[in-house]
Amino acid sequence: MEKYQTPFESFIGAYYIDPKICDMVVEFFKKNWSKARPGMSYDNGVSSINKDKKESTELCISHTYFDQPFFQYRTALQSCLDEYIKTYNEAEACAHYDVESHYNLQHYAPGGGFKKWHHEATCKNSALRKLVFMTYLNDVPKGGTEFKYQNLTTPCKKGLTVIWPAEFTHTHRGVISKDKEKYIVTGWFRYD
Repeated sequence: MEKYQTPFESFIGAYYIDPKICDMVVEFFKKNWSKARPGMSYDNGVSSINKDKKESTELCISHTYFDQPFFQYRTALQSCLDEYIKTYNEAEACAHYDVESHYNLQHYAPGGGFKKWHHEATCKNSALRKLVFMTYLNDVPKGGTEFKYQNLTTPCKKGLTVIWPAEFTHTHRGVISKDKEKYIVTGWFRYD
């Protein structure tokens, strides 16, 4: 599996999946656009639509849904997780991982994105999240994800799948493009 080089000490792994899978996921999103909703963010355990913090359109996918293209996506995602655990083998010392109850397809229009610093385990409902995954589904020059404490920005390259710890140590935000739209798949692994 092709990797994108990130510093070992960052605990951020980055791997490429087949761009054809990305194209199929984007096509699925477009065909199901009528089921999408505005993206929500959380503050003190309360979810709300706040476009100053996060501006997106999202489609929620159940972790038990394996129709195409998600069987192919989840198979590729598992390969990325396997590579992550080979690098950070203590990550699987206690139990195996499973995708949390759902994950999200997200579309950011030009100027949209997750604009504010955040992390993924912020309240009781998200406390079981151990690792985050995110796959960029299209190329966005000068786009990506900025990690605050690692002083690292991962580029928005089609197929690049990034995995990192869900805790505050990996506070991050989107790099906003003023003229390009961005599609991603993102979700969380918890102990099975």
